[in-house]
Amino acid sequence: MTVIRHLRYEIVEMADGNDGDPPAWWWLASLGGVILLIAIDLVLDARSGTNPIHLTLETLAMIAVVAVTLAMVRRREARIGVLARDLDKSRAEATRWRSEAEQALRGLGEAIDLQFERWELTPAEREVGLLLLKGLSLKEVAKVRSTSERTARDQARAVYRKGGLSGRSELSAFFLEDLLLPSSQQGA
Repeated sequence: MTVIRHLRYEIVEMADGNDGDPPAWWWLASLGGVILLIAIDLVLDARSGTNPIHLTLETLAMIAVVAVTLAMVRRREARIGVLARDLDKSRAEATRWRSEAEQALRGLGEAIDLQFERWELTPAEREVGLLLLKGLSLKEVAKVRSTSERTARDQARAVYRKGGLSGRSELSAFFLEDLLLPSSQQGA
C-alpha cells in the first residue's frame, strides 16, 4: 500500500502544482500574457515602420516561447499520465494479491486482534497498532486518526509497553517473523 499511497500523492501534488512547479494553468496563462504583449509590440512596431528584420525576430521569439511552454506542459501531462498508469498497475496488483491471500489475511487479522486483546489495548491503541503494522509513519497515523502527532506517538508507546516490545520493528516482527517463505523457495 505504501507504493500506492506514494503514487497517489505524487499525482495529486503534480496536478495541483504542489510539486514545486507551477500548475499547467499558470504556464498557459503566462504564455497567453507573453503572446499578448509580443503581439501588441508587433502591431505597434509595424505601424511605426520598424525594420522587417526586427519584426521577424520578434515573431520568431514569440513562436519559441509558445513552443517551449507547450513542450513543458505536455511533458508534465505525460508524467502525470505515467504516474496514473503506475498507480492503476499498483492498485491492480494489490487487489490481485489481496484476493489470492484473503483467507490468510483474515486469519492473520484475527490473530493480531486476539493478541491486541491479550495485551489489553484500548480501541485507540489497537487502531494505532494496526496502522503501524501497515507501515504508516506516526505523522500519517496522526493524520488518519485526526489527532496530534504527539498523541499518536504516546499511543504507539503504549502499544509497545503493553506488548513488552521495544518499538515498531519488534511489533512487526512479533506478528510476521514466523511467516514462512512460499514452498517453492523453502529449499533454496
